[in-house]
Amino acid sequence: MNRISQNYWRSLGWLAVALSGWVFQAAAQKLAPLDIKLPAPAFIGTPTDKAPDPNVEPVSKTPRAPFLAPEGVTNVAFKKKVTCSTNTPAERLAKITDGEIEPTENNVVMLPRNPQWVQIDLESPQEIYAIVFWFACDKPRVYHGVVVQVADGPGFGAGDNVRTLFNNDAANKDGVGAGTDREYFETNEGKLIDAKGAKARYVRLYSNGNSEAKYNEYTEVEVFGRPAK
Repeated sequence: MNRISQNYWRSLGWLAVALSGWVFQAAAQKLAPLDIKLPAPAFIGTPTDKAPDPNVEPVSKTPRAPFLAPEGVTNVAFKKKVTCSTNTPAERLAKITDGEIEPTENNVVMLPRNPQWVQIDLESPQEIYAIVFWFACDKPRVYHGVVVQVADGPGFGAGDNVRTLFNNDAANKDGVGAGTDREYFETNEGKLIDAKGAKARYVRLYSNGNSEAKYNEYTEVEVFGRPAK
């Protein structure tokens, strides 16, 4: 057998080993739909009679498909500490992770105009598979400057291993980089971000007003994950 043939069969052998490993990992990690509770729907269909903005996703006519994640994944943000870019009282910010998803006056946390952020400390590194959040889905609004990031450190600066999972801030008004994701009408489904198992301790969400007002609103943020190995 010449050297080329030997290399060929050796490559096939390594490929078979790699494929068997991937199959084993997939089989060992059973997936299940996330149990995401939704608030009552407030409207149906695209809520505007204006010409649609090409940068805004139309409202889907079908329910969101179930999101699959490894079995045992839960909302690791529940009751976790929330901080923000303003001097909003801590007891008010606690509403953002208290499990209350209905956009009532008591549940919606109002932040001032201009770009603002809220941040959740998950207390320890987590494997994050999905982040679901609601600003205020009681009326048809498009929220601007939406950016979702995760990091290992609380400062979200150099050395904190910051990763951006979603960014529709095309004009970079939040100051964290221009994004290419589209804006969207918020419905009772909120916005689900696929985090693809990112390992992080901190989650930060930016926003910069909406199509009706310049202030910022947050009802609930859920982070579905499990302790990082």
